[in-house]
Amino acid sequence: MKKEIKKDSKLAIFEGRKIRRLWDGKKELWYFAVMDVIQVLTQTDRPRKYWNDLKTKLKQEGSELSEKIGQLKMQAPDGKYYFTDAADTEIMLRLIQSIPSPNAEPFKLWLARGRRRRAGGPQENRNRNRKKVVTGSHYLPKKLI
Repeated sequence: MKKEIKKDSKLAIFEGRKIRRLWDGKKELWYFAVMDVIQVLTQTDRPRKYWNDLKTKLKQEGSELSEKIGQLKMQAPDGKYYFTDAADTEIMLRLIQSIPSPNAEPFKLWLARGRRRRAGGPQENRNRNRKKVVTGSHYLPKKLI
């Protein structure tokens, strides 16, 4: 019997722009829509064209980065689900280095901050390894005692 991988889809907001992301609970990784990130960084009306050109350039330079990007079904603005190029946080950080943009550094910081905050995934997984001990009327994490 195959186990179903629970995936949690959420929108992230960077400077007022939506970025689709998907949490893979089995691998404990966030995946981000490449097109959304490119649109935020380049502020172009044609992110698909930019991404295709960038993939071609990366392949010509011998980079294997574009080969590490997969496709996941994510919800589009029309409400339907389509396969879209997606990358985990590590691959996304490497991809951002290939895009000249004044938003690149703030975006990398935003991405890293979100990674630290959400390292455990959705809220219910955040404190799963924390044990609490009762001391008086307060609950304290065990590592503080």
